[in-house]
Amino acid sequence: YTLNFLNHPFNIDLMPVKMGSFDVIIGMDWLSRYEAAIVCTDKIVRIPWGRETLIFHGDGSNQEHETRFNIISCAKMQKYMLKGCQVFLAHITTKEAEGKSEKKQLEKVPIVRDFPEVFLEDLPRLPPNRQV
Repeated sequence: YTLNFLNHPFNIDLMPVKMGSFDVIIGMDWLSRYEAAIVCTDKIVRIPWGRETLIFHGDGSNQEHETRFNIISCAKMQKYMLKGCQVFLAHITTKEAEGKSEKKQLEKVPIVRDFPEVFLEDLPRLPPNRQV
């Protein structure tokens, strides 16, 4: 199979496993083959690719050669590790070409559109003190 990360093709052997929302689990063998460097403190994976380095980043930024990791529960990861798996998880989705770049507007949200006096752009003052 060919795995496409950030428009760069990588060869990979895949085995179908039902895992819910995850499309692929990438093992240590694959990461080693491509000389991937995992930096746990920064939550990134760096893969050298010719004269550039592809960076898979965990903070949600999507600049030039970066992509975002999705988070799974600790319990789910523990299950895989107890089975003896050493894996790096990647959640791969298609990127929408249009629509994402448009700024979201409050007027387009159905509930907000129906009650504009409740969802003000600017708050006129702080709410009064209340006993909790």
